[in-house]
Amino acid sequence: MSKPIIIIGAGIGGLSAAIRLAAAGHAVQVLEQNAQVGGKMSEIHEAGFRWDTGPSVITMRPVLEDLFAAAGRRLEDYLTLTPLEPITRYFYPDGTVLDCSRDLPTTLRQIAALEPADVEGYLRYLAYAARLHRITGPVFIYDQPPTVASFGRVHPRDMLQVDPLRTMDGAIRSFVRSPHLRQLLGRFATYVGASPYRAPATLNVIAHVELNEGVWYPRGGIYAIARALERLALELGVKVQTGCGVRQIVVEDGRAAAVLLADGTRVEAAAVLANVDVATVYEKLLPAAPSRAARLQSLLAAEPSCSGFILMLGVEGQHPQLAHHNIFFSADYPREFDDIFRRGVPPHEPTIYAAITSKTDADDAPAGCENWFVLVNAPPTGSAFDWEQNAGAYRDRVLELLAQRGYELRGRIRTERVLTPLDLERLTGARRGALYGWSSNNRFAAFRRPHNRAADVKGLYFAGGTTHPGGGVPMVMLSGKVAAQLIVQDGFSSGAASAQT
Repeated sequence: MSKPIIIIGAGIGGLSAAIRLAAAGHAVQVLEQNAQVGGKMSEIHEAGFRWDTGPSVITMRPVLEDLFAAAGRRLEDYLTLTPLEPITRYFYPDGTVLDCSRDLPTTLRQIAALEPADVEGYLRYLAYAARLHRITGPVFIYDQPPTVASFGRVHPRDMLQVDPLRTMDGAIRSFVRSPHLRQLLGRFATYVGASPYRAPATLNVIAHVELNEGVWYPRGGIYAIARALERLALELGVKVQTGCGVRQIVVEDGRAAAVLLADGTRVEAAAVLANVDVATVYEKLLPAAPSRAARLQSLLAAEPSCSGFILMLGVEGQHPQLAHHNIFFSADYPREFDDIFRRGVPPHEPTIYAAITSKTDADDAPAGCENWFVLVNAPPTGSAFDWEQNAGAYRDRVLELLAQRGYELRGRIRTERVLTPLDLERLTGARRGALYGWSSNNRFAAFRRPHNRAADVKGLYFAGGTTHPGGGVPMVMLSGKVAAQLIVQDGFSSGAASAQT
């Protein structure tokens, strides 16, 4: 009997790889320790409310379309993606409100009211972000991990336009004057868990996929993506086992030969793909070896991205002045990121993100109510702050800040859930609760990110936010694509999947 390709973890990266491998005729078995698929993409139902507990912003629709096309399917037959308008509503401490719209003239009129000269600067910034995407996309995003040879595909005149020497904030300041607009554009660093004051200007590419290409919301919630991928994987013959933890990856003669389940069962493998934090794989799933000890130390020494503090609130009453995505900016943005990345403490005055999906999906809350998903960027777990002792006080601080901005929720909360960085580490396996794996706060981050192919264990591969090309739903899908390509290229074959068409 032929051996399947074993995928550890039914997160979005693992499911994406499983779909591509099964579509190519391979037998694939996915082992997931939780009771449901999705990894960080999950959902909670309580008291008539529904919340997505992980990703909340979906960009790069073509990546989703490409995944379904690889299996001979149409995205539209599995998901209904709704374009959001406005993309995001921004609230500033001085009372300014700015809608970032899908309609460029609408956005430009608001920018003109802040600083007329910034209309031209903003347009130049959008062109700059689009240029970064054109140049860096083929090397850093849509292909296998970058090498020196990768840059042979970049035209010499484009090399200097990648802008790796400035910070994101430094580049933004060269385009726009308004502090409101600078803060808005700097926020895109948080999409990879970084600081705009430390991350390289190249990461302004993130703005392109949202501001130039738009944001989408799947009907039924973000978790509908996980359900759609699971459905497609099953149709293609992938065997998905939930409630099935993996204790160890068995290495024999230098290659990944099998996995041991939590109950001790051994499952033979043609190859193993770990949709798990790479550091966790080396720390907990691989047998000890001198070569792997050095690799583990390198992984543990890397600076993690930020984590998050999350409130899921079932709120009585409705707020027509709010949109689906809302940002309440802090008054001191540099201090906020210093707190997170230098002092290792949650900011005393954080920027607060509130997603209210019931604005788009009325079924997500009872009549006359709203489901608030509140996220505050926080440091990864560490000795500087004790979440077990202080989570309650920080929850009160966030609600106090919302009240100061005119949104008094206390006394109108029907039900709530709180997730700290400790909870995120426990529930998702993200080391230290880091939502995006390694930090992107240096110009070499794209080169230092772990490769999708293990260098020291033949037949072991990686997908997910801690490997190339990085965190975020579309990027994690691309990591699954790259890992699947490498498995096929390396000649690890398995028995054909029994696809149902």
